[in-house]
Formats: sequence, structure tokens, C-alpha cells
Amino acid sequence: MPRTRFTKEFQDEAVRLALTSGRSRREIAADLGVGLSTLRHWIDRRREREIDDPPEDRQEDMAAELKRLRRENEILRQVRDQEREILKRATAFRHGGKSKKFQFINAAKEDFPVQRLCQILNVSPSGYFAWSSRPASCRQREDLVLLAHIRSAFARSNGTYGSPRTTRELQDEGLEVGRRRTARLMRENGLKARQRRRFKRTPDCHHSFRLAPNAIEQDFSAEGPNQKWAANISYVWTSEGWLYLAVILDLFARRVVGWAVSDRLHKELALEALRKALAVWRPDKGLIHHSDRGSQYCSTAHQTELRKHGIRTSMPGKGNCFGNAVVETFFKSLKSELVWRTVFQTRAEAEEAIGHYIDGFYNPVRRHWTLDYVSPVQFERLAR
Repeated sequence: MPRTRFTKEFQDEAVRLALTSGRSRREIAADLGVGLSTLRHWIDRRREREIDDPPEDRQEDMAAELKRLRRENEILRQVRDQEREILKRATAFRHGGKSKKFQFINAAKEDFPVQRLCQILNVSPSGYFAWSSRPASCRQREDLVLLAHIRSAFARSNGTYGSPRTTRELQDEGLEVGRRRTARLMRENGLKARQRRRFKRTPDCHHSFRLAPNAIEQDFSAEGPNQKWAANISYVWTSEGWLYLAVILDLFARRVVGWAVSDRLHKELALEALRKALAVWRPDKGLIHHSDRGSQYCSTAHQTELRKHGIRTSMPGKGNCFGNAVVETFFKSLKSELVWRTVFQTRAEAEEAIGHYIDGFYNPVRRHWTLDYVSPVQFERLAR
């Protein structure tokens, strides 16, 4: 590696910092990106010159002193700006392995000194140069191929899959990969699934309608389709105001069998979602319809529609926060994977996006850990 040549002006400023700043020489050398022995050599050479040719007047005037201090401050500012820029670029690499750090240094060495990059990333320059001259191993080449597949699967999930679902996606493509390896590659390359926020339920339970008993009793499993349905209502904010969403899920495959939206929270919203589900799926009598204790589901019109099709009504007990957990989980997924990462200008735009999410992703594509990491549609096919 060719030696870096420092200008005489830079050497003089480095010596002045070391002699007048009050900081240790090691700290000054680290800040300026030079070796400690090099800085010591500059200081010794400066002192030798002063002995051989002593200045007539060692007292600098105020103007010269001020100029010198300003130049020192400028050098320190440039060093701090350089460090800040390196840290900003290396955000995704600082907590990765040495290989990822070396990759960043290799890409950034045109803009910054290698020694400075190694110092900030806490790796040795000798280790970097050894890595850069070493050919890629078979394992590293395999990682590059897997990483390409991981990026594709992550993009298809709209950035929502973590390592378990991504691993299953790769395995179904015929790739032999474990979860730990997938997690490592995703972590090193900044592929992180969007985190969910806390969710708050807001049912309207202050009404005089008759309540139904809890026929499910926290058993959210079903032996076949159209045996247990679960329903609930949530809300989505748009620039035009709230958009309310009612959904019905089949507990057998966690499939959304009916949904409806409205700009008002009234009984017709839940009734519309129910009628859509009945028109498409035509369930036999004996189906259990499980919902919260809100007025939309306890209303006379809704209960009449259920009785007309021979459907049993089920509602959780008062204060049971897990009484409709499956639909709550769906709303968490919808909001973390779509709503919270999108700004909807109109209700029509939100409705279109929700429809695409449900019918284009959630039902046919999205993998569910409760279904052994297959989609609802695929689970139904496998169960036949």
C-alpha cells in the first residue's frame, strides 16, 4: 500500500494541536487519522528545527494566535464531519460481522482514508487488507445467491416477512436454508420486518340489545370450513376522515370470507359484510358466528339475518380482551403491513388498498404461522 503524504501545513497544525490543545497525543493522532509514532516524529523534528534555528521572538501576536486557533478548529471540524458522515453511511454495517464492515470499507475507501474507516468501525487495517486480497469462499458465494432470493421474498411480502416466513418461502422454492442463516443474512443487510404497534379495541357495548353466550370459549380452531366465523370492526384514518372496516374470518383457514367499509360506524356496515360472506360461501346451518358485544352485531337486523340462515350467535364475556383474538390479530397485520406505512388521501384510495391487501395478498399469498406457514388458500387446498 503506498504511503500517504501529508503536507507540511498539515504536519505543522498537527504538532500545534499536540502541544497546545491539552489533549493526549494518542487522541490527537486518532482524530487526525495518523499513527502515534508519526505524530511523535513530527514533534521531535519540530523541536530540532527550533534548537538549530531559534526564533527571534516566541511571543506570537494576538492576530496570529487567533488565526492559528481558527485553523485548528477548522481541522477538528473537518475531522468531526468526516466521522459523522462515515457513521451515517455505515449505519447498516456497524452491528454486522467483520465481513460486512470490510465490504463497507471497500466501497467507501475512495472517499475516506482506510485507516480512518477501520478505526471508526473498530476493525484492523491489516484485517481489511487481508480480506480484500482473499478470494470469496464457497460459503460466501452461496450467501450471495441466498441473499438475492431473500431480497425477492422480502419485496414480495411488501417488507412484512421476518426470518421464519422468509425461510419457509425459500424452502418452498427448493432452497436448503435454515432459519438462523436467513436471519443472519437479513440482519446483516438491514432487512427488518415492520414492527407492530399496540392495538386498541373500541366496541360500542353500551346498548340495550340482547347478548349471546360464548359458544366458542376461546377455541379458535375448526375441523373444516364454514364451521366457525369470527367478525369485528376496526378503523382506518384518511385525509377525508375515518374509514370503518368490518371483516369476517373463517377460523378453519384464517381466510377473510367477507368484508365491507363505510364512512360511518352503524349496523349496516356489519350487515353488509355478513351478506357478502353468505352470498359467496353459502354455509350450512349450524355455523357459529362469533363477534364482540358491539351494537352493530347485537342489533335486531343483524340477529335476524343470522337466524334466517340457521347460524348460531356467539359473543365473548364482558371484559374478555382475548375473546376475539383471531380477528384482532388480522387487524394488527393489516395495520402494520399496510395502513401505518401508507398515507391515504381519500376513503376510496384506502378501500382499494384494503381490497388489494385482502384479496391479493392476505388470502392467497401471506403465510400464517398458525397454518404451518402456508397461506389460507393453500391450506384449504391441502386440507381437501
